Amino acid sequence: MTFARTYSRAAVGIDAPLITIEADTTAGLPQIIIVGLPETAVKESKDRVKTAIISAGFKLPNKRVTVNLSPADLPKSGGRYDLAIALCILLAAGYLPPECLRHYEFLGELALNGEIRSVDAILPATMQNLNTSRSLVVPGVNAAEAALANPSGVFSAARLTDVIARIKDQAELSVVTREPKPIPGSSLRVSNVRGQTLAKRASTIAASGGHNLLFIGPPGSGKTMLASRLRTLLPEMSTSAALAKACVQSVSKHPFDFATFGSRPFRAPHHTASAIALVGGGSPPKPGEISIANNGVLFLDELPEFPRHVLEVLREPLESGEIVISRAHHQVCYPANFQLIAAMNPCPCGYYGDDSDRCKCTSQKINSYRARVSGPLLDRIDLHVDVHALPPGTLSDPRYASDESEHDLAIQEVSAPNTLCHNEPVS
Repeated sequence: MTFARTYSRAAVGIDAPLITIEADTTAGLPQIIIVGLPETAVKESKDRVKTAIISAGFKLPNKRVTVNLSPADLPKSGGRYDLAIALCILLAAGYLPPECLRHYEFLGELALNGEIRSVDAILPATMQNLNTSRSLVVPGVNAAEAALANPSGVFSAARLTDVIARIKDQAELSVVTREPKPIPGSSLRVSNVRGQTLAKRASTIAASGGHNLLFIGPPGSGKTMLASRLRTLLPEMSTSAALAKACVQSVSKHPFDFATFGSRPFRAPHHTASAIALVGGGSPPKPGEISIANNGVLFLDELPEFPRHVLEVLREPLESGEIVISRAHHQVCYPANFQLIAAMNPCPCGYYGDDSDRCKCTSQKINSYRARVSGPLLDRIDLHVDVHALPPGTLSDPRYASDESEHDLAIQEVSAPNTLCHNEPVS
């Protein structure tokens, strides 16, 4: 047999389009040629594949081997195609039974000794494989991530020889199954906050209706503490929403955290973050903070300290709930349905309106400071709440003691069927 075909999955945003891998052996100088718009890492796979095949105990055909990655107009990057390319070459060389690969899809990077290494974007590929009749083989180190999709025909392998034995019906691979795990709770509760009745009420309304919220107050008044506890008021995520969050995390540059699967994301980027860090970018485009915070909370502390052009990039995603990133060879769409919680001081020194009379800022400085945040962005923040500093002795005052029922009451109010709808205006 001189021609062979198998399948793999690319990574384009949170999509995983099907890639058809073809191999053909013809007379000519012994070499491997890869075509189909491969990037550098894919071109270099021929050396990894060649050595891995020899390590598995096979000989490369003494012919010219042409490998085609289809569709040819889609850029291919990374080492995710190594396993599929190696098996396709072995089939074309006659080492595997005919037509044995047509019912499989393969993902994995090959080490020189034949080990299968991890790749990114495993979860999107697994979810799209569920709509086909083919089985999917993933690296063993990625099995836990693939299991989140609760698949039925996904296998994991540690070495190239294990996959070959499975194809020849000489051995079985590990079946990827999902083990139910409880969603981790949070120790951050509204009842831990003493005083600030108005701010806690505003947090409940914001969580109930999905409203954006801005806390304005002096340093030490509890703005960050209130913001970090708002997500504990949000209802539990559905399975589809949790998988959507996990897909974004799978394709991002952040390590995949299985402990947070099913919990609401909370992202708090520093005010030195760039516009690309917030909305995403690069080549190929990676998701930014607003996409990682999808179905959760994006907290911007010290809001006026962010560069104005960085804050302006949030205006369209706040309206549309998604972000489209266009580059020369890529265009991807990431979800960005986040809830914006921000905090700022009332003036440059932070003590304007405080009873201590520490503020010496002029009205011109105060207006210039507040003008760092544009009117159109402030218009998209539904609730503006003043958070005043608590008087001395509040922490030891028994009237402000922690009350767990306060948190439970807020949860019941958010979950009630007659609560405000998302983005419904608040009077």
